[in-house]
Parts: sequence; C-alpha cells; structure tokens
Amino acid sequence: MATWDDVARICLALPATSEGTTRGWRQWLVQGKGFVWERPLGKKDAAELGDAAPTGPVVAAYVPDEGAKQALIAEEPELYFTTTHFDGYPIVLCRLEELDGQSLTELAAEAWACRASRRLLAERPPGPA
Repeated sequence: MATWDDVARICLALPATSEGTTRGWRQWLVQGKGFVWERPLGKKDAAELGDAAPTGPVVAAYVPDEGAKQALIAEEPELYFTTTHFDGYPIVLCRLEELDGQSLTELAAEAWACRASRRLLAERPPGPA
C-alpha cells in the first residue's frame, strides 16, 4: 500500500525533479512539467464511475500513449482507471492505496520519461528509485 510520502520519495529520486502544488494538490515535475500528481475525484468523476469510484486517494500519471493507458486498465482494472475527463490524453488514474512499491516506481519512472526532455533522457535516464 503506497502513500503520498512514497510517491514523493520515488518521484524526487528521479533526475531534475521537484515538488509543487496546483489547486492545493501535490504534484511532481521534471523540468517544470508535471508528470505525477494528486487527483481527487470530482462529483462528475464519482457520478461517472458509480460504484467503481475509489474512496481513497487517486494519483494521476502520464503514460507513453493511449494504447499504454488502455493496456494498464485492461490488465489491472482494480488498480488503474480513467474518466471521460482524460479521454484523448495519455494519462492514467491509479488507486494509490492499491499500488505496491514496484508498481509505483515503474509508473513514476515511465511518467518521468514521458515528460523529460530528450537531452535529459539521454544524459540521465531514470534508474531505480
């Protein structure tokens, strides 16, 4: 079971990252671009998801493309999900409390790689957190 402290530790271990807030929610950035962030569900999200809406914290993360997002959701629907708000965006939502350390580390590293500049990727590829 992952916590926000775990998210912070793993994200900040990646090269050129920082932590900030947007709308009062925590976010992690690489070179000023958000790659992982806290994403509480709004009323519209909760209504759309119905009984499948998580009751715990939700983390959002970039993925390489829509195909990767759909693959994660199909493989582990109890962990990964989306809402219509994110249709057309390579972003997946996750039930934070269901993430284990390895899954969180992989998710954060992939999200970081999606948002880091080519130069940074070439100079400092993400390693194990």
